[in-house]
Amino acid sequence: MDIFEREQDILEKAFLHIVDVRNGAPLKPDVFELLANEYGKLLKHVRRVTKISDKNTSELFIRNADLANKVHHDPLTGIYNRRFLDETLIKNIKELSRSGSVLSVLMIDIDYFKKYNDTYGHNEGDVCLIAVADTLINCVTRKDDYVTRYGGEEFVIILPYTSEQGAHYTADRIQQKIYDRNIPHEKNEVSNRITVSIGVTTVMVKHTDNAVDYIKCADTALYMSKQNGRNRYTFRKYDEHAR
Repeated sequence: MDIFEREQDILEKAFLHIVDVRNGAPLKPDVFELLANEYGKLLKHVRRVTKISDKNTSELFIRNADLANKVHHDPLTGIYNRRFLDETLIKNIKELSRSGSVLSVLMIDIDYFKKYNDTYGHNEGDVCLIAVADTLINCVTRKDDYVTRYGGEEFVIILPYTSEQGAHYTADRIQQKIYDRNIPHEKNEVSNRITVSIGVTTVMVKHTDNAVDYIKCADTALYMSKQNGRNRYTFRKYDEHAR
């Protein structure tokens, strides 16, 4: 007999005794006392089951939240990962295209990072990646902006509602903040410290746009920065033929 059946049985017994009393049978307080005790035990059992259920639900919610966090975050730096970028950029396009708003993309690469790892070791390389990620996070302050680790020593920053001028400002700020961080890099061919190269593009968003094309355009601009000596940023217009 489950909890609800037990409750129904107790209530029916109490009701039938009341009917008997109304029909002239003697009142039996001990019957009501017994039923009350049974009902009290039943309520305690219900509370215990509910408490266990609430605990299990809370634990399940925490586990699911933790799993979602792991799915969308880079385990080393703690910032968003490429999966988050791919999913969110598609949402950005849908949202921004409704109002014909702009969006800017910055692709950042640490200059001569392989030589850094070869010189200082991979553990220090990880420390460097964490420091750069932290610096990038501190260079974007609006709630809609986000920083992602694209892979290896590459990072992508998405700036919704940001014009070309705003993108230039952010790229300048990033380069200066990375330089001010003063992370030694004796094998860097353009400086004695860690520097970054950046590719920048700004798009007037349309619903027919492909998120991959945004990244490709910023990546091409990044390549141009590397070709022209690194430790700089290059802006590349998002061409209509890319749509």
